[in-house]
Amino acid sequence: MMLRRKRKMLALTTLAAAPEQAVNKHEHRTDLTLKVSPAKLKKKCENAQSAETEQSNYLTKSDLQHKLAEDFFNQSCISLAKAFLGKVLVRRCADGTELRGRIVETEAYLGGEDKASHSAGGKRTERNTAMFMKPGTIYVYTIYGIYLCMNVSSEGEGAAVLLRSLEPLQGQPVMRQLRAARRKEGARQLKDKELCNGPSKLCQALNIPRCFDRRDLASDPEVWLEKDPHTNPVEPHDIVSAPRIGIESHGEWAKKPWRFYLHGHPCVSVVNKEAERQSLSGNVMNNLGPSDVQSDTGQHNVKRT
Repeated sequence: MMLRRKRKMLALTTLAAAPEQAVNKHEHRTDLTLKVSPAKLKKKCENAQSAETEQSNYLTKSDLQHKLAEDFFNQSCISLAKAFLGKVLVRRCADGTELRGRIVETEAYLGGEDKASHSAGGKRTERNTAMFMKPGTIYVYTIYGIYLCMNVSSEGEGAAVLLRSLEPLQGQPVMRQLRAARRKEGARQLKDKELCNGPSKLCQALNIPRCFDRRDLASDPEVWLEKDPHTNPVEPHDIVSAPRIGIESHGEWAKKPWRFYLHGHPCVSVVNKEAERQSLSGNVMNNLGPSDVQSDTGQHNVKRT
């Protein structure tokens, strides 16, 4: 009889404690949720950047042998835009995976008088600060509020080169996953030539984040430029000079042939047949004014403010 009464009291005690345990469990979940505060979410990019730096601060002998140093970037904007063609952009991920793509298309933005440039008229803002930093500085900006574009500063105040398209060379499965994460569910699988054939596409495929802005492409351990020892240097006759894309509202500056791409390459974002005919016939120089020609020699005639 006494044993039965003890069992009954134990059961009642357990039932009374159950709601309290449930509340404690719920409170524990709430604590976990609150740990991801808006302030910490803002630091997500910086924290990820620090973690990647710690895990990827070693460059192999092979990397150092082919990596392009600071001197490479010390040239005028138009010269640098052409010099980028054929070079290899490398992105080392946090787990050590390296993604590589050959640059096949660029655009030059000279600043100063170039009204299509973010730094037109010498205008400096928090957004375009990287354009006024030393040659080789990465300039990453947002378009349409969601997409990113990667540029690299050159000689000339406020001048920078936009990287428009890459030919995927290494890490295509990872690139495909990164691109798929930003596409609609059930979308068809992208072909290799579609992975990086646009400025925002290449940023997605190589996982170039906004926080790479103002970093040095000549010394950064997570993203750098290499020469390709397995291919011949790009020759002048391989390069097509065409008007830049998406700047039609800038009048005469929209017609400047300051987009450069490798003729016949399947990864070029937009082919301009007329520009190709002119480039192949050598007539593209007829579209350049005196100041444009000077720009290619590093003596560009732009206003300084």
